[in-house]
Amino acid sequence: MKKLTLAAAFAAMATGAFADPVDGLWKTQPGDTGGYLHVSIAPCGSAICGTIDTAFDANGNEQLNYENLGKQIIWDMVPEGNGSYDDGKIWAPDRNKTYSSKMSLDGQNKLTVKGCVAGGLVCRGQTWTRVQ
Repeated sequence: MKKLTLAAAFAAMATGAFADPVDGLWKTQPGDTGGYLHVSIAPCGSAICGTIDTAFDANGNEQLNYENLGKQIIWDMVPEGNGSYDDGKIWAPDRNKTYSSKMSLDGQNKLTVKGCVAGGLVCRGQTWTRVQ
């Protein structure tokens, strides 16, 4: 019985204990038009990636025909420890540009995402909130 309990504990650890703290669904800040996205963040190999899950207009109505649904928005983000991620890329759909990116968790429910050009001299960022 002791072996069975120990095996169950290890199985539970293997399925959930090693999930990255940034994994989940995140709400972006509104863009220029007032619309926002839900981005699904998950491991992709040894890095972290994010995909556009859902799009909403300024009134909070889901945009089922949004042309970028399912498109990768974050890739190659490397976990640095302590809720920091670096060396990634982020694509800004509103400007159709890709930037060098880094992210940092603030607690469990806020994620600061920054994209930079020109060697990090010009950056723009948002704070995303966890949906689930």
